[in-house]
Amino acid sequence: MQHLRSPRRRTATRAAERALAALGTLSLVSVGVLTGLAPQVGSASSHREAPLIAGDPKADNTDVYAFTSPDKPDTVTLVANWIPFEEPNGGPNFYPFATDARYNIKIDGKGDGKPDLTYTWQFTDHIRDDANQFLYNTGVVKSLDDTTLNFRQTYTLTVTDGGGTTKTLVKDAPVAPSNVGKASMPDYGALRQQALVQLPGGGQSFAGQAADPFFLDLRIFDLLYGGNLKETGHDTVAGYNVNTIALQVPKKDLALNGDPQHNPVIGVWSTTDRKGAVVGDKGGESKGGESGHDKGGEGKGGEAGFHQVSRLGNPLVNEAVVPLKFKDAFNALPPDQDHTVTPVVDKVKDPIVPKLIQSIYGIPAPAAPRNDLVEIFLTGVCKTCGPIQADLNSQLLNADVNKEKFTPAEELRLNMAVPPAAKPNRLGVLGQDLAGFPNGRRLNDDVVDIAIQALEGAAQTGKLVPALAAGDGVDKPFRQPGANFPYVALPNTAAVNQADSDNPSGGIGAGLGGTALAGRFPVVAATALGGGVLLAAAGILALRRRRAER
Repeated sequence: MQHLRSPRRRTATRAAERALAALGTLSLVSVGVLTGLAPQVGSASSHREAPLIAGDPKADNTDVYAFTSPDKPDTVTLVANWIPFEEPNGGPNFYPFATDARYNIKIDGKGDGKPDLTYTWQFTDHIRDDANQFLYNTGVVKSLDDTTLNFRQTYTLTVTDGGGTTKTLVKDAPVAPSNVGKASMPDYGALRQQALVQLPGGGQSFAGQAADPFFLDLRIFDLLYGGNLKETGHDTVAGYNVNTIALQVPKKDLALNGDPQHNPVIGVWSTTDRKGAVVGDKGGESKGGESGHDKGGEGKGGEAGFHQVSRLGNPLVNEAVVPLKFKDAFNALPPDQDHTVTPVVDKVKDPIVPKLIQSIYGIPAPAAPRNDLVEIFLTGVCKTCGPIQADLNSQLLNADVNKEKFTPAEELRLNMAVPPAAKPNRLGVLGQDLAGFPNGRRLNDDVVDIAIQALEGAAQTGKLVPALAAGDGVDKPFRQPGANFPYVALPNTAAVNQADSDNPSGGIGAGLGGTALAGRFPVVAATALGGGVLLAAAGILALRRRRAER
């Protein structure tokens, strides 16, 4: 890490800072052509984490997960989520993926901050009747091919290698629809199964709605729970959904040179590319950041160009480490440039959160520079570097890496050689569970509590900070993940605003079809009242309610 501090890099650093500012300007220009309104709620892991992406929820990737598949340990599962805070009853249009965007999951096996593989999903809308209907569905939907599903989407999945060669893996694959409710979709689990797509050479792909697996008490932004840690414990994102893209592939497909034994460590991040204005240099190339496809000729000049507008690797980095001034530009920056941006690297070495905790709770902030955080966020933790007994540094572990080209970069790193834990610990590596975050990220890893502990110095000592051991009091997702791919829980169906003190999960238990208690009296299942008339009436009421809210 000496080159991060070297005076000889000052000129290059200033140039990178100017590039970062230019990227921020590009983001500002491009947001003018983006559509969609952001929900007026607080931020989460990477939910609405930067000012510009908050105005484009379809492009806002909220969380990334990477883990060895517990039921298929020769494969890795990658999960990325978009569109934060989807209220389940958000009809009549609900929550489609954008058709003018590219959704990407990127893999770095060389440790140079550049993608060796870019998996890209692009979506297409299909509407059966847009002249005489406003409803998402016009009756009960039992199959993705039912004529009652008025709106549906399909996608094409491609993979592009580091040299720019692109291969199509699937075309016209079905997307699982938004879960309209128990009356409309009485067996949503069956619809999800129909949306699982087998990939050539092994593996699976899925795109559709899911319960948001992230969990935390968002009152952390109210002066760290109002200066009283006894007031924590409310899962603020409970009941909301997200749009999920999941990919399960053999480890050999991801490892450098196809050899996971010799090259077990990969870096993972997701991005969203948007069509829009192109800012050109003298050569006319797009300056919107690498996308994994630009090498193949796309995104170079012209109105058809794509540029990166959102990015996510490790959770909470742009949220709680990057200063507000640089958040939008960070979303457009490729990871191989991260180490050159002095103001952001400085906040890794001397983060803001510990100082806030010290000022509010009196817990001393660890002394800077924080080289332990440089390891976690930029190089990967290694056994020989400190007390944490985890190896995530591709420079040290991947036998085929060119060590002279190793580049500090913000990526979620996964050591594929570590088997799934028999008894997972929500605190991951800090809880002596080497299969958990920051070694990849599982759906049940409590990244908020882990991050707070790490920021407070737990990675320096290998021990938890006792004063913050309880964390935010939210220790698991609102809906537990499943045992098989795509693992994410089925979407919630209860209106989030139906929660009350007697029934905090909502007036209609998510996914239970109205069998919860309301006012301590049983509610008749929605399916017992089904039929086309009620569906139409529900659509009209939804419209009126949304107009009244405006």
